[in-house]
This record gives sequence, C-alpha cells and structure tokens, in this order.
Amino acid sequence: QVHLEESGGGLVQAGASLRLSCAASGRIVNPNIVSWFRQVPGKGREFVGGMTWGGGNELYGEAVKGRFIVFRDNAKPILYLQMNNLQPEDTAEYYCARKDFGFEVSQWSSSYGDWGQGTQVIVSS
Repeated sequence: QVHLEESGGGLVQAGASLRLSCAASGRIVNPNIVSWFRQVPGKGREFVGGMTWGGGNELYGEAVKGRFIVFRDNAKPILYLQMNNLQPEDTAEYYCARKDFGFEVSQWSSSYGDWGQGTQVIVSS
C-alpha cells in the first residue's frame, strides 16, 4: 500500500505562485503514474497534471496548461505541483493520486487507487 500526503496549500492573492508537495511512502515503482487533481464543493475531481513516477510523460489539464508544472525530486519520494499566476478559479482542494497500472497518465480520477487527504488552496482576487 502506498501512502500519499499533500502539503503546501494556503491563501494567496491572484497572480502569486505556490508549490504543493506530495510525499509518498510505500513501494512506488515504474510504471506507476502520479497525478494531481482538484475539487471544489459540488463538483467532481478535475485533472490538473500528472507524470510517470520515474519521470516524463507529463500531461496537463487545459485549465492549467502553461501555468502549472508537475515534477519530481528524484532524490526524494516527493511529487510537486508548481502553480504560477494563480487565479481565483484555481481555488480548490488539491489531491495527489497514484495509478498503479498502465504507462499513460489518465485524466480520469476513477483510474487512480491511492489518494492523499488533500490540501486547500484559496486564491483571492
């Protein structure tokens, strides 16, 4: 079993940057896929971005493409989400998740079996 724990959320003003972290414990090996999703009350989870745990195959949701970056620190079992030029519509609970089959990043939350508890991001205008 893999345990995921997000951190780094907070309250920022529009235009600011924020970096989220997802610390993983347990056995994660290629071709595991790790991704970020976000959710606002009353809506389903929206795909933000993901990559192969070993690196590469980055894929981003249309709403964040060009502003957010998913990357890993290869020396540590941590997945990051660098969020730049944040806007009020980016306000959400952010989750990291792991898909333990296949070689491609999926934008469907149902493809992921392990989830963190979430970290809240609030962007004020």
